Amino acid sequence: MQETGQRFVEGHPEIYVVSNVVQDGVAIGSLGSGEAVWHTDMSYLAVPPKASVLYALEVPPLGGDTSFCSMCAAWEELPSRLQRRIEGFRVKHDGTYNSGGYTRQGVTPTDDPRTSPGTLHPLVSVHPETRRRSLYLGRRRNAYIEGLSLADSSALLDDIWAQATRESLTWRHQWRAGDLVLWTTAARCIAATRSTRPPAV
Repeated sequence: MQETGQRFVEGHPEIYVVSNVVQDGVAIGSLGSGEAVWHTDMSYLAVPPKASVLYALEVPPLGGDTSFCSMCAAWEELPSRLQRRIEGFRVKHDGTYNSGGYTRQGVTPTDDPRTSPGTLHPLVSVHPETRRRSLYLGRRRNAYIEGLSLADSSALLDDIWAQATRESLTWRHQWRAGDLVLWTTAARCIAATRSTRPPAV
């Protein structure tokens, strides 16, 4: 659902339109011209989607790039002291806000991640076939590591995110109309994306 409560494409709930275009005072899509922070799509659900696809119909002349971060490589390159510390932890993936920072339809905003809607997932995920480990962070805002104080959870998540999103672990896609990018979150290896702010159209 769009921030306005309208469905993007009737009969196709799996389609989400991302656009900064406004027609007759009404946005035709979601997220607008805002910066989408690092996130994993719909990780606030108990059973997140296995994959996501972005298809570019129209792109701005500048900006709007999307970066991808390998969560397998992020885990493998974490300092061993940090790996040992977080193994077995669960992290709350907040369902209050979308990746553009807008409050989800029907949700009352809260800045206490312990009471916000969302789902607890293992912080370190293991692929069922390859047995490869990866981080499963979701989104930084309103995330919470179960069992820690808010201050300790926040400090630890800041440390993990700083390690996981280093430039050497990321790939940046510069969009052209007609591009289609698919990434899987089933393996949770490429499970974080962010977009840069495009100029208003």
